[in-house]
Amino acid sequence: MFDFGVILAQYPQLLKGAWQTLSLSLISILIGFVFGHLLCFGKMSERPLLRRTCALYISFFRGTPLLVQLSIIFYFLPLADINIPSVLAAVLCLSMNTAAFQAEILRGGFQALPGGQVEAARDLGFTPLQIRLHIQVPQVFRATLPALLNETIDILKNSALISTIAVTDLMRMSQTIASSTYRPVESFAVAGAIYFIMTYAIGKFGLYLERRLRIS
Repeated sequence: MFDFGVILAQYPQLLKGAWQTLSLSLISILIGFVFGHLLCFGKMSERPLLRRTCALYISFFRGTPLLVQLSIIFYFLPLADINIPSVLAAVLCLSMNTAAFQAEILRGGFQALPGGQVEAARDLGFTPLQIRLHIQVPQVFRATLPALLNETIDILKNSALISTIAVTDLMRMSQTIASSTYRPVESFAVAGAIYFIMTYAIGKFGLYLERRLRIS
């Protein structure tokens, strides 16, 4: 018989793990959003070396498993006398990973913009930075919001892998509870329900944000 009461009695630990998962994922998404813009601009640059470097970075992080990237950052860097805490390693890896995906999402948004807007802005005396920040970025953000929200949900789900480097996230807490209560099915079922609640809430917030941006 299933006994979910034993697992739900451990709700403080589960909530702590869920908060760790959510906070680290959102921090990584925000850092990745900023870095993703830089990668996007670099890949669209007219400088061949910069363009190829950014393209190589994006290809690597999109083409290799997140678990491998976590292992390189957490386990291999100490071999070069670079030791970083597990939480920092998790944020760094998640940020670098999502930046590559967000860069491609944003690049598609920039390429879909009408070219006449840039020419008109230049005629009005806007600097390249002003054109990016005040004309292009708001439009690109609005157009790519659904894809960016999907990436946010993917990072939240993929963050379960950071439990492999001893980060006390939701998955790590669930593993600990499963080991102490000998109830792995119930423990991971509850964890799955919490992941679903978090991703569902993000999806609903995204729909609300889309409606607000459409109205504005």
